[in-house]
Amino acid sequence: MKKIIVAILLILSVVSAKAQHRKVLNTPKYDIDPLHFGFTVGFNTMDFNIYLSKDIINFDTVYSVNNVRQAGFNLGIVSNLRVCKFLDFRFLPGITFGQRNLEYLVRGNSSFYKKTMRIESTFLEFPFTFKYKAKRINNYRPYLLAGLNYRIDLASRKEIKEEDRPMILLEKHDLYYELGFGVDYYLPYFKFSTEIKYAVGLVNVRRPDPTEYARAIEKLISNMVIISFHFE
Repeated sequence: MKKIIVAILLILSVVSAKAQHRKVLNTPKYDIDPLHFGFTVGFNTMDFNIYLSKDIINFDTVYSVNNVRQAGFNLGIVSNLRVCKFLDFRFLPGITFGQRNLEYLVRGNSSFYKKTMRIESTFLEFPFTFKYKAKRINNYRPYLLAGLNYRIDLASRKEIKEEDRPMILLEKHDLYYELGFGVDYYLPYFKFSTEIKYAVGLVNVRRPDPTEYARAIEKLISNMVIISFHFE
């Protein structure tokens, strides 16, 4: 038993020594520089929080409305300002492509049927974010982020094809709050980051419209989950 205990202690000592061994730091002075630039690519899924009209039960055709998430992608530029040792201020202007589908359950003459509306969006976005960084551990550093993102939907005013009518129209401008986390990886020549964030709209983006398809919805609030890869 004593031999087993001694062996366990020796193994733990070796493991502890290896865990405490410092690796060679890549770009050790990276976080001292006040300003950094780079680019970002990523993927997203978009959907809505749907608040139905209280009068929907009195409508002749529309019975219910649901939304289905669709995948998209985003591109952007990274500008990072070091505020203090553990805090950065970031501006990441870019463009985001995505789509949201609204599924309407519609009353027919003798039965119900589904009608799907494909709502495509192309956003110019202007996010301002604070990034709170943990202490660097060898060549990686986890972080949290929070901020606001102003988005302009370039597709909101496009002409609707006759075969797509009736169609829900969206407001051009929206404002989101964003929360997320990620990990910085310090590579020999640059920093690579993986990040996930959740964005929630603060504005009702449903434009007023006399059709029953629009009046069935009292309020539409945008949601977005974004996975990004930053190269700085």
